[in-house]
Order: sequence, then C-alpha cells, then structure tokens
Amino acid sequence: MHAIRITEPGGPEALAWSEVSDPVPGQGEVLVDVAASAANRADVAQRQGNYAPPPGASEYPGLECSGTVAALGPGTEDSGWSVGDPVCALLSGGGYAERVSVPVGQLLPVPEGVDLVEAAALPEVACTVWSNLVMVGGLRAGETVLVHGGGSGIGTFAVQFARALGARVAVTAGSQEKLERCRALGAEILINYKEEDFAERMRAEGGADLVLDIMGGAYLDPNLRSLATNGRLVIIALMGGRRAEADLGRMLAKRLSVHATTLRSRPLDEKAAIVAGVLEQVWPLVENGTIRPVVDRSIPMRNAAEAHRVMESSAHTGKILLTL
Repeated sequence: MHAIRITEPGGPEALAWSEVSDPVPGQGEVLVDVAASAANRADVAQRQGNYAPPPGASEYPGLECSGTVAALGPGTEDSGWSVGDPVCALLSGGGYAERVSVPVGQLLPVPEGVDLVEAAALPEVACTVWSNLVMVGGLRAGETVLVHGGGSGIGTFAVQFARALGARVAVTAGSQEKLERCRALGAEILINYKEEDFAERMRAEGGADLVLDIMGGAYLDPNLRSLATNGRLVIIALMGGRRAEADLGRMLAKRLSVHATTLRSRPLDEKAAIVAGVLEQVWPLVENGTIRPVVDRSIPMRNAAEAHRVMESSAHTGKILLTL
C-alpha cells in the first residue's frame, strides 16, 4: 500500500507519499480500506517532531479515517462488524494511508445521511468534543461555554454540540468571516481575539461556566478571568505554550477548576468508552441534521503537504479532508 511518511522532522515538505508494507490486524483489531482521512493540528506537531505517536501506534500521521472493513482480525469475528461495512474510526495514528488497522472498540458506523468520505471529518472532533464538554466539563443546558478557535474542526463541531445541549456559546476567532460562520452554526457571542480582550468581554457577558481551550499557557490567566464562579477550564492543546502562572487566589475565591486532557494517549478501554458514548449521544444528532460535519476542502492524500500548509496558515474553517 501507500502511506504518507515523515521523512524527517520539519516542514510540510517532509511528508512523502511512499510505498510501505500493508498493516496486519492484531488481536482485537479490524483492517480498514481507507476512503479518506483528515488533517489535524496533532499531525502538524508530529511532523515537526513535537508529538510522537504513543507506543504501539502507527508511525504514519492521521487520527481518524473513513472507509470499509477489509478484514477481521483475531478476536473480532463476533464483534458485529462484517467485511464491506462502511465505517469511520478514531485512530492513534495511521490514517494517512490506504489501509489501517483499528481497535474494534474505536470503530463507528457511518451516520445515516453522511457521505462515506465526509464521515472522515467526524470521529476525532466528535470524540474530543463529547469527552471534554460532557465527561470532563459537565456542560449543562443554560450554561455558557467559551470555545477558542471557533473556526477550527473542533470549534465548529463544539459550537453545534453545545447548542444542541442547550448551552449559550461564545467563540473566539481571528476574522469576521470565521465569526460569521460560527454565528450560522449557533454561536451567540462572537469575539475577534485580534481586536478584543476576550476575558473582558466574557466578564461583561456574565462569565463562562466552561472554557474549551486549545492555547494552554498563553491563555491560562485570561481564561481564568473569563470564568464565572464554579467555572471549569478544560485544556486540550498547547498551541500557546506549556507553562504559565496562575492566580490561585482567584481560583479559590471563585471555586474554579482546571482540567487538562488528551485523547490520543488514553488506554484502549477509555477510548472505547468514549466512542460508545459518542455513538449513543452524538450520532443521533448527526443523523437528524442537528450537527453536520463542516468541511472546508478536500485534498488528495498524496498532497498532504498542501493540507498542512493550509492548516498552518489558518486559512480554513472546519475540517480539511485527505481523500483517496
């Protein structure tokens, strides 16, 4: 088969479409013929040498895919899946390839009404958003959630899902065009972070009960200032650095909590539990049209370098698909 290899840590030119050995499904795994994958910030970090795959994961980038079941590995014969089934999947790596082995607990059916290729835009964002807004953040109807990077794949999904839960949604983005796209998805409070202090704006809006953050260190203090009493900050990425100082006095006075989570390195049983929760609670919202995948563009997988250049320029809204 062919896959995208990282020839050496560096820029997008380090991504090479190469002939490699086919994967062999191990115990509890299913082999999938890939129809599409999607570019994620984690893939960019891996390409740069800053985010190694967890032990045992494929060396190729790609945290999600869609396709069809090609073979059942040992122990999956009674899993309910059959060769030829259309699926999408949450991966620890390997999505930038023509075939990938997937732990059976990380497979999802393609939602009704969603095209097979388009389905590649769903697994990583759905699992990330559901696990962090619901499992970790405890978001409830009537609360206010601030979503940073509202125009990203995570952001566009989080806006729709939070609205479906009955929450009021605030977003930050770097252009009016992205903010308007977020408004169309259900966001009510629109903040251009290049022109406005988001912490001051959120305080004027009564504060956020939950913040979903991708920046980390650079945003720690303003995120804490954005929170209402009993607010929760959930950090899922570190685009703004690993370190920062926190005002513990403010946290004590307002009874704030900070959570930091990652999905890729979770144990298989935890990932399977998240996938099961997404199937039960999120997939019905996709199938009835309450949530739709937001796809900015599709690029042939062999041209993954182009997808990474687009992602690093932040010229996209929603997901960038890599197609075969």
